[in-house]
Amino acid sequence: MTYQAPVRDMMFNIEHLSSWPEVTALARYADVDQTDAQAALEEFGRFCTDLIAPLPAVGDTAGAQFDGSKVVLPDAYEKAYTQFVEMGWQSLAHPIEHGGMGLPRVVGAAATEVLNAADMSFGLCPLLTDGAIDALQLSGSDEQKERYLRPLVAGQWTGTMNLTEPQAGSDLGRVRCKAEPRDDGSYGISGTKIFITYGEHDLSENIIHLVLARTPDAPQGSKGLSLFLVPKYLVKSNGTLGGRNTVHCVSIEHKLGVRASPTAVLEYADATGYLIGVENRGLEYMFTMMNAARFAVGVQGVALSERAYQHALAYAKDRIQGRAIGVNNPETSSIIAHPDVRRMVLRMRALVEGGRSLCMAAAGWLDLSQNGDVDAAPQVTPMAEFLVPLVKGFCSERAVEVTSLGVQIHGGMGFIEETGVAQFYRDARILPIYEGTTAIQANDLLGRKIMRDSGDTARQFSSMIAETETALKASSPKLQEIAKRLSDARAAFDTSLSWLLDTAIKDPRTAFGGSVPFLNLTGTLAAGWQLARAALAAEAQLIKGQDPEFMSQKIATAQFYAQHILVECGSDCARILGGSSSLFDDASLF
Repeated sequence: MTYQAPVRDMMFNIEHLSSWPEVTALARYADVDQTDAQAALEEFGRFCTDLIAPLPAVGDTAGAQFDGSKVVLPDAYEKAYTQFVEMGWQSLAHPIEHGGMGLPRVVGAAATEVLNAADMSFGLCPLLTDGAIDALQLSGSDEQKERYLRPLVAGQWTGTMNLTEPQAGSDLGRVRCKAEPRDDGSYGISGTKIFITYGEHDLSENIIHLVLARTPDAPQGSKGLSLFLVPKYLVKSNGTLGGRNTVHCVSIEHKLGVRASPTAVLEYADATGYLIGVENRGLEYMFTMMNAARFAVGVQGVALSERAYQHALAYAKDRIQGRAIGVNNPETSSIIAHPDVRRMVLRMRALVEGGRSLCMAAAGWLDLSQNGDVDAAPQVTPMAEFLVPLVKGFCSERAVEVTSLGVQIHGGMGFIEETGVAQFYRDARILPIYEGTTAIQANDLLGRKIMRDSGDTARQFSSMIAETETALKASSPKLQEIAKRLSDARAAFDTSLSWLLDTAIKDPRTAFGGSVPFLNLTGTLAAGWQLARAALAAEAQLIKGQDPEFMSQKIATAQFYAQHILVECGSDCARILGGSSSLFDDASLF
């Protein structure tokens, strides 16, 4: 089965959940309207359905290949990337002044979902390039922006993020890569970087590596890291390519999934690099790219979930097996008529739409934070930053669940590679790991986003949900039921938040022992909140007689989520408040 971009649902989210009026009131987006967004997404959807969606089977079988000097991708990838660049899709959500189309991040998030649903291995390359563009726009010098941004925005050059080393994974303070200053103002970069996505490939003319390294007199730990731009091919002052830089791929990894995405080991041998910003602030600058990548990984989770859902739904409708319980039909039934298959399909749908709504809402906050009024930033930015670990942690973890359900719905055929659904499951498994594991997102949520302002942003989050509950209670009986479930879930959040804030001061280990359940609780609540907002918008449209079938489905999905998924917040609260005694028991279990 091929993939169809869910543009109708994306446009509903953009219109009703993404702060679209506030975003398009920004000076940067003053000339953008919903017609522009819909036209771009429909055209991009057709492009991805026709050219990108057929790639996963080819990429999974053939994979990226390393011949000892260069990485080669399957021919179909090179052809698809050439057309991707020719049509300007890399530029969709980047500023016009750098050659972009100038569409908001909320539209870019939808496009990222479409591309990664079509093929995640392919989508990883533009995803990292987007992050490099963001980092250079924020922290690069005028000369660096002038020389590097336009080719990156065009997709002619691609970008990478070089953090990890053999001894330095999540603990970046252990980075050893060296940067020796030269008389001409450049630096000689030496060291080994591992797990570099698209660190070497044959799709683009040049690769721009953003590298964390340490200057000779730098302080120890993460405070001594600087960020350097290291091109694969040196770039002349007129923008043309010069000689090959001394950074080389020495191997690529053999992986469980995303096999057409080359994961490289790079060796820097006194390679020419250029300092971004000032020395010893590299991790601060890199966080721009990391946060963009973390948000995008959450969107990838929704993307893979959507692709798996489409496959599972089609199979469940087509597969005839047994007579469904309670169906007055002497003939055998499609398996979607069987109660538990129906439950699994609906759970997949609810998690997909909940994740998408969360991503779109967060994208709107990010647009307002990064492009809005400076005076409003203190109110907007904390909420935007609060939502990023939820998007990454919740949507990536749920993608593993959704793709697993997709395999389950296919039964024995799901375990057979030829059906394609096992690949979605394998591809999804990296999502809770790369760009910061789920535990790192949870520690970030609790340790940075909540503790830094003593829970003020988290309480604002809860207060906004309470406002939605009030609106739901004044609506139809179905929405009133959603209000009750949402209120119970919010109460679990409030209880957990108070306990964690108090416990983190007295006993940090116990508090952080509950950080992942708290992330899951908060993400589950956030997605349920957005689906509740969607139900309110859908009911208002129903009253006007607008698209009754679609609007009724939005309400039904929100109701299922409330009944089957929001109720899980209570058990997460119980884990947080009462799970530490066994977690840190003195008995030796290891």
